Parts: sequence; structure tokens; C-alpha cells
Amino acid sequence: MLVEVGKIVEGKVSGITNFGAFVQLANGQTGLVHISEVADEYVKDIKAHLNENQIVKVKIISVDNNGKISLSIKKALDPKPVVKSSKPDEIDWNGTNNSNRNMTFEELISKFKKDSDEKLYDLKKNFESKRGGGGYRRSAQY
Repeated sequence: MLVEVGKIVEGKVSGITNFGAFVQLANGQTGLVHISEVADEYVKDIKAHLNENQIVKVKIISVDNNGKISLSIKKALDPKPVVKSSKPDEIDWNGTNNSNRNMTFEELISKFKKDSDEKLYDLKKNFESKRGGGGYRRSAQY
């Protein structure tokens, strides 16, 4: 069997270390699955995911000039389907769902200004309270 980058093959876990697992491939060669390539989630203890002599599917990620084979279990798994919405959010460009639809342009601007002023006041108040009152305080030490 030729080791080919991108190929998915089966192998047997021949050894487990704190940084990954060694997997013996069908042709007798051994590759390393780094701990970051074991699962999609964070892996703190590799022994919680793999056991010695376990048969696993691996994807061959790379083979360096010295013949070291890098493998991935998580890339060999079936890709999770990406769920996309069949259509974009409906936008009511005519304003028929808008609670402000009976307001004039001037009323809408006035409401917008009032809401903006209230939000700005709240932001300033929160900022000053975090700073310690907002006033300039001089240290007693010079």
C-alpha cells in the first residue's frame, strides 16, 4: 500500500503518549495522530478517546522527507453537514410590520434622537461609575 497524502485508511493504535497516538497502517508503517487531531473538541486526556489496539480510520495529512507520517482522526470522520437557511430573512421593505408605520418622518427622527440620547446617557453613566465617579481625583502623594 502506497502512503498517499489525503487518503483515508484504517490502522491500529499501537501506542498512546501524552501528545498523541501512534497508528500502525496496513502496510506496516507507523504514523502519528497528534492530540489536536483526535477529535473536534478539546482533548485533555487522549486515553478518554483512544485505546491501544483500537482500529481507527485516519486521514494521511503529510509525509515529510524523513518518512514521518502525520495522521488525523477528526479529518477522516464524515464531515458534518452545514445547515443553511433555504432563504434569507424576510425583510418588510414597505414597513407593514413596523409598529411606527403611522408616524411621519419628523416623528420618526424625533423618536430616533430621543432613543439615541437615552442610550448615550446610559453609556456615559456606566463608564463614569466604572471610573470612580467621573471626577478628577488627585493622589495625596506628590
